[in-house]
Amino acid sequence: MEQREPAESLGTVLVAGAANLTIALAKLVAGLIGGSAAMLSEAAHSAADTVTELLLLVAVRRGGRPADRRHPFGHGKAGFFWAMMAAVATLVGGAGFSITHGLHEISHGEKLSNLTPSYIVLAVAFVMEGVSLAKAYSQLRVQAARYQFHPVRFVQITSDTALKAVLFEDAAALVGLLIATVGLAGSQLSGSPLWDGGASVVIGLLLLVVALTLIRSNLSLLIGQAASPQTETGIRAVLLAQPEVEDVVELLTMMIGPGSILVAAKIDFRDEASVAGVEIACDEVDRRLRKSFPGVSQVFLDPTPTRRR
Repeated sequence: MEQREPAESLGTVLVAGAANLTIALAKLVAGLIGGSAAMLSEAAHSAADTVTELLLLVAVRRGGRPADRRHPFGHGKAGFFWAMMAAVATLVGGAGFSITHGLHEISHGEKLSNLTPSYIVLAVAFVMEGVSLAKAYSQLRVQAARYQFHPVRFVQITSDTALKAVLFEDAAALVGLLIATVGLAGSQLSGSPLWDGGASVVIGLLLLVVALTLIRSNLSLLIGQAASPQTETGIRAVLLAQPEVEDVVELLTMMIGPGSILVAAKIDFRDEASVAGVEIACDEVDRRLRKSFPGVSQVFLDPTPTRRR
């Protein structure tokens, strides 16, 4: 089941962007004071997330533009493109820096100094990232409940790439903060830079997994991903419920934007149905599909008789 929630997604992205920008600056200052690779990696993480939120903002704006003559199906796929660029930013800016900087500290070693600001920043950042994640999860729960899905299952199938990116990145940010705290404490207690550098590498690997997951998801949508199996089953049921319909010969769906579905079907109408009856049935099916599935924005029905004995 798909949905169209541009306004809610925009608000979620703005909250996450503001939190990440503030956190990135605080982590950078704390990392420079303490000389911690994990803190600098966390600063790069938050900076990459800030760039990501800006690109997601572009995705929401561009994807919500109305259709025109050159783009008769709308600009929804632009949202998928910019969301994928946001994931690439996380991959390059966050994961790349964290892994390389962590390996550098492990091999060369850096003396840690005053870590008190780092611990304070990590605690404040955890609260702010938690607020951002709570807002995103609240939106997810509302949308999942609307279509009677468990939130975990819904985030897997939703085409709202902005919401999915914020959820994944905020969850990764909270885990990254815990990893950075363990790295700082380990290096402080043991005197070895291995803990701090290792934490930086682990944070980078975490960002790598998140970025690749989001890139894969958006790439699938860009290529022309079908609606979820549950949605297709529901669409087929609506088609077969029409009295004039004998059978659904072929059903094709495609996500043409966040929560926007194109439906194309070859329909075998009953032999006794007149031309006028078929036209009325097609119009009725179109109306029922849009009512049952608010995400359905385009419907194309092709009368196609099957061979009968």
